[in-house]
Amino acid sequence: MHISHPGGNRRGAGLTAARQPVERSAYRAGHVLGNRLLTGIVVQVFGKPVRDLLSGYRVMSRRFVKSFPALSAGFEIETELTVHAMQMRMAIAEVETKYKERPPGSTSKLRTFRDGWRILLMITNLLRNERPLMFFSLIGLVIAAVAIALGIPVVLGFLDTGEVRRFPTAILCSGLGVIAVVCIATGLILDLVAHVRREAKRLVYLQHPAPRAAVRRPDRDVAARVG
Repeated sequence: MHISHPGGNRRGAGLTAARQPVERSAYRAGHVLGNRLLTGIVVQVFGKPVRDLLSGYRVMSRRFVKSFPALSAGFEIETELTVHAMQMRMAIAEVETKYKERPPGSTSKLRTFRDGWRILLMITNLLRNERPLMFFSLIGLVIAAVAIALGIPVVLGFLDTGEVRRFPTAILCSGLGVIAVVCIATGLILDLVAHVRREAKRLVYLQHPAPRAAVRRPDRDVAARVG
């Protein structure tokens, strides 16, 4: 069992089944690739190690549920649960769990491209809401890079001739520079708001007592089919 413990209480967070397929047909190649890509994005953005972001087989404590404001209704819920635990500095335990082939006659509700796109949009929204400084700074840096690329010929022309011969481009670069600064300033302000919101949610989380029993590895293997 792997436990990620980002500075919070080891008890009272959540338990996630890290799926380990026992048959090649149990886990389709497209789903494996999509899970790895989306998991990698979340790990890089939020900085906490997880192995199976999209696993729907989870155990959550009462204090976790009481502090979780569910906003999604589809397959994005797993991403929202994981990021919420990361941002609240909760312990996340992952247990390797056998993942068997779906019983004959049953079909998966998961649509690889449609649901993958929706999960990617959820990650983008969570980045904007939970890490606004990073989100708006990236936008500001991209806009600033465009402004610099367009402005270099204008500056070189001015140094060479002493005249600004591309007024529309110069005005555009100035406007883009102002927008870039506004984006970064917006990120700074919203980052403070996000910090206050996280602290309020964590206070709600800590109002409920932690479970007394520690998480233990099951004595027998558990087979899970989610989605």
